[in-house]
Amino acid sequence: MSNMLDDGKKLTIQVRNITPAGIELADGLVLPSACIFLGGEVFLWKVPDTLWTGWTKEHFQIFDVTIPKPEILILGTGKSVVLPPPSIRTHLSSIGIGLEVLDTWNACSTYNLLSEEGRRVAAALLP
Repeated sequence: MSNMLDDGKKLTIQVRNITPAGIELADGLVLPSACIFLGGEVFLWKVPDTLWTGWTKEHFQIFDVTIPKPEILILGTGKSVVLPPPSIRTHLSSIGIGLEVLDTWNACSTYNLLSEEGRRVAAALLP
């Protein structure tokens, strides 16, 4: 059965603002912790307290099982850009995902733009 009123487009989750309380979505919901935007869904993301200390490819495990895989992962690293260890870049590349590392504010803007264009994009955002 098909719905003739359905245009086939999935609603995208958009970020409105970054606040001291967390990442504010367009609908007003505030996410107080790290999160992943993937396939029109938002997932809370459990990560180590210190950036890149104790991080492994397992922290990006969700992308191993995602079908279809995003073309690009926009990684927001907080107030400033901090490049991830080469092992994380290598892992994402090995499963066919490009990586763009930005501060979280610019990562949100880039994610919003690419998702509105209909691109297969994901975002992993640290507050």
